[in-house]
Amino acid sequence: MATYDLDEQERLDELKAWWKRWGNLVMVGLAVVVTAAAGWRYWQNQVATQSLEAATVYEQLTRSLVANDAKAARDAGAMLIDQYQGTAYAPRAALLLAKLNVGAKDLKSAQAQLEWAVANSKEPSVKDLARLRLAGVQLDQKQYDAALKTLSATHSDAFAFRFHDLKGDVLLAQGKPAEARAAYQAAFGKAAEDNAYRNIVELKLDALGGAAK
Repeated sequence: MATYDLDEQERLDELKAWWKRWGNLVMVGLAVVVTAAAGWRYWQNQVATQSLEAATVYEQLTRSLVANDAKAARDAGAMLIDQYQGTAYAPRAALLLAKLNVGAKDLKSAQAQLEWAVANSKEPSVKDLARLRLAGVQLDQKQYDAALKTLSATHSDAFAFRFHDLKGDVLLAQGKPAEARAAYQAAFGKAAEDNAYRNIVELKLDALGGAAK
């Protein structure tokens, strides 16, 4: 029994000595872990709150577009871009505002919004769509070299057909029919057989001479 008590006392003394040496460091470490966990939860809550708020504003934007209320749509879109740019809704808002501005013949504003969407979207599909629309706006403004540069960016295979087709349009506008035909041929090859737009590309190829393949 005495031996047991002695062993217990030795262990207790060892624990006290260890705690005296390392206790402060352990407490600091625990404080850091607790603070980090609290910060992580706070950040997650902030992200969730921002996302919910952005979703509400985005709904206002889409409703305004349906109601043909351009001013309300622009206000909602500007709020998303200015205050919720870290959310997935902001680049989508930029796409919608760009479309609104194209309809209003304000191509410079549309271009600025599409450039913002390309630079800020974290979703490859949204970025690809923004690039396509940006290249289309650049083509409309006869910014041919800029449009080709935009279309030369890396993109997913799902958008390859549209990138090649638009590249053909730009090259044709530059007076380069042979290069345009090569781009259209690439687009035709990438398009699924049930893609209705494939027939339009085929017509473009027919207009330039030679069969599509």
